[in-house]
Amino acid sequence: MTRSNQSTSRDVAARAGVSVATVSYVMNGRTDRRIPAETRERVLEAAEELAYAPNRSARSLRRRRTEQVCLVVGSIGVPAYDQLARDVHLRADEAGYGVITLVVDSAARAEKAVALLHQRIADGAVVAPSVPYLSEESLTGIARSGLPLVVMSNTAKPDGFDVVRAPEAAACTQALDHLFGSGRRRIAFMGHEHELDDDPLPSERLDAYLDALDRHGAPRDGSLIVRGANDRVAAYHAATGLLTREDRPDAIFAASGRGAVSAIWAARDADLSVPDDVAVLGSGNLPESLITRPTLSTVGPADADDFTEVARLLFDRISAGVPAEGREITDPWSYNHRGST
Repeated sequence: MTRSNQSTSRDVAARAGVSVATVSYVMNGRTDRRIPAETRERVLEAAEELAYAPNRSARSLRRRRTEQVCLVVGSIGVPAYDQLARDVHLRADEAGYGVITLVVDSAARAEKAVALLHQRIADGAVVAPSVPYLSEESLTGIARSGLPLVVMSNTAKPDGFDVVRAPEAAACTQALDHLFGSGRRRIAFMGHEHELDDDPLPSERLDAYLDALDRHGAPRDGSLIVRGANDRVAAYHAATGLLTREDRPDAIFAASGRGAVSAIWAARDADLSVPDDVAVLGSGNLPESLITRPTLSTVGPADADDFTEVARLLFDRISAGVPAEGREITDPWSYNHRGST
């Protein structure tokens, strides 16, 4: 059907024998008016027969909403971000919204993301954990512009936006104390780029590692602090480099689950036994931690698969329609002792 003879809501109303208003209610998925199931079905059948779809742009202009939400992440392919995206998409589907994803992995992209959010490309946004270059000042400015915002951060303060915290320090300390308590003395740390850059972001994992070395009288050996947690292949090579040294470590604390799994593979290929020759501790409590051999000990949230509360907070703010005080939700990490330590 060409643009000149596209069906309209009036055509659907005439075919279904209902009012144009009823067509609008049904096709826009609204629930604030009771429409009999039979009537709803007639409208949907008529719309299908006429190949009718409501004009999303016009509808957005009328409602002064984009019917989009934005997910801001630091990179693509991070398991936790994948789960977060899934839950945001599911909640968006229920509300009839689409999802725009912005990857902020440079200062230029951060500047662009802030500008786009100020321009209201979406009706609200979720900022994932460990997104570099986005300052708290920028987030506060976005929230003060009136955009509903949920920030996943252990350092940000709720200032017109909601903050979801997942404190890591206590769990990391418990896990590292367990490693030292089991006789480990040369513990390596495999970090993310943003933790080990010249101008690093705060890292509870690295801080807990350094603190544990000091408390247990172990020297701070810079050669045992390596990059690699961002990528499985990089992690494998980093772990291989550590484990083929004459003075190899007897434990590796990886700041990601992917890094820890790769370290187990590297130990296997170096003919080392986990945990007898080298213990491996991961972060994030990924589901695959339960199917590695041996199973992976990890620090992380109790349910790494569930970000429904984050999505709920965002759509609550959008539905409220007016700025509200910032809320704070805390879900501390825990230590899951399994076979690799």
